[in-house]
Amino acid sequence: MKQEECVKLLAEHGVKPTSNRIVVVRSLATSNRPLTLAELEQRIQSIDKSGIFRTLSLFREQHLVHAIEDGSGGLRFELCHSHAADGNDDDLHVHFFCERCQRTFCLDGVPVPTVITPPGYAVTSASHIVRGICPECGRR
Repeated sequence: MKQEECVKLLAEHGVKPTSNRIVVVRSLATSNRPLTLAELEQRIQSIDKSGIFRTLSLFREQHLVHAIEDGSGGLRFELCHSHAADGNDDDLHVHFFCERCQRTFCLDGVPVPTVITPPGYAVTSASHIVRGICPECGRR
């Protein structure tokens, strides 16, 4: 993702495009899977952990990223697919957690199961995680 695209994406979400924010957006955009804070810290040597965390917190508030709890004990972050500034993201999709390599992958195109709750329950979020062995680990 080019710098101009990062600046435009940040502006669409009402986020001031600082150099650190552009670096974090670019790191997330170039990843083929959701990343942990530690993975982002390894990729981004120019920003300390607290700076990356503050940036991710702001991005979550502005619906630019969403966090995934994949059962590994931490959060993983990825850019929202809709890039919508409001809360109506289309980021509900299935994720796959590889029990061997501990990586999480987006399974775009896999239908999200419909969950109907009893009257009185108000769903605010859902996590759709499938666990197993990824193709790369399966070939080993």
